[in-house]
Amino acid sequence: MRRVTRSSLPASNGLPLLVDPTAVNPWDFLDFNPDTYNFVARFDLATNAPSLHGAKTVELLQLDRREALEAGYRKTHNRILTAVERALQQDTIDPDSLYDQLSEADDHGLLGWYLYGTGQNLSPFCELRAKHPEVWAACVAVLT
Repeated sequence: MRRVTRSSLPASNGLPLLVDPTAVNPWDFLDFNPDTYNFVARFDLATNAPSLHGAKTVELLQLDRREALEAGYRKTHNRILTAVERALQQDTIDPDSLYDQLSEADDHGLLGWYLYGTGQNLSPFCELRAKHPEVWAACVAVLT
């Protein structure tokens, strides 16, 4: 991996192009691909292209070539899916308990992608959001 210095960081009009998770929601610029278990730039409908901030972040940090981490992301993905699937099998869902289970399952920081990134459109998350909007809202509120 190449050495990164402040002067080598990509910028546009003097503004950095890397996603700074302390200043913005990274899921506005990045997506998680559950088929490859890697990160990609989120598609920006306004520009009809991948997010420039996301693309530069993925490129510089090599987020799309982290084969060594794939197994960990896969396990985290599966644990989070299982927690939601189990919750959906219950008659009532305790939002605090579900959030605790999701947080415990998330050792790779993916939960935000499922709750307010594009992952919320995947099954079983879209079912949870549609069938139990109050549980969904409570989980999102705790995360944010």
